[in-house]
Amino acid sequence: YAPQEAVFERLKTVISDREFWVKQTTALGNRIVRWIDRNFPEFSSVFPDWTVPRSLASLRAFPMPSDLRNLSADDVIEGWSKQGMKRAGGVRGRGMAAELLRAAARSIGGSQAPIEEKRDLQWLLEAYEQNVQRLQQMEQEIQELLDGLPMAEQLRSIKGLGTITIAVILGCAGDLHRYDHGRQLLRRAGLNLAECTSGKFKGQIKLSKRGDSTLRKYLYLGMLSLVRHHPDFKRWHQQNQKKGMTKQASVFKLIGKLARILIGMIQRGESYRSEVHVAA
Repeated sequence: YAPQEAVFERLKTVISDREFWVKQTTALGNRIVRWIDRNFPEFSSVFPDWTVPRSLASLRAFPMPSDLRNLSADDVIEGWSKQGMKRAGGVRGRGMAAELLRAAARSIGGSQAPIEEKRDLQWLLEAYEQNVQRLQQMEQEIQELLDGLPMAEQLRSIKGLGTITIAVILGCAGDLHRYDHGRQLLRRAGLNLAECTSGKFKGQIKLSKRGDSTLRKYLYLGMLSLVRHHPDFKRWHQQNQKKGMTKQASVFKLIGKLARILIGMIQRGESYRSEVHVAA
């Protein structure tokens, strides 16, 4: 397994880097949202999602309401085109331009330091877009690394288990051939039960949370996806709730089931099959 061991280690490194840049990108995004709320609050009524291409072109070309006053819809479309939009016009483009102009006309936003505010936004947008490119590059690297691992293809057979979740499982847990039971994978993630020895919950049985926090996070997020999109997990989730379990308790119970299924699949060298894994 020597060549594959290097792949697991590389996956772990890329995943760790990605987590850092995701946090940085989220922080930049939050600052951009605060900038919009402060300087052009009506902008979000035109572009609820500020990350779409037309919104980004608007923020670069017309960041302040005052930049749009006395402009026509054609001027706005021309500004979008200069920012690199391929299909800036058309019926939809003209409608969005008119809506943006109306928002600027009624805006209560503005600043006594427009030069500094515009510079701040420009730097924020540049940093945000650079980070997005980094994340896209890392996701491509992750995909290429997974393509070199046969067990990744086995995990992909569980529809709804995303690429990043699979990468985290293999990067943080390593070679799943080394695990004899799903409980070991849960322990690795800190999702095993343990008695609290001190503090508010002393003597109570809680999740240990003594394992890999990234693995724990993505097993949880992965299960949220599965109970929405995978027929078997969706059915099991509904059955658990009918038995009186809370949604949260059901999700954690199903994470345990997923761990057993994953290790069983790897041990037997097979893909997911509904009729086989129902009893896992």
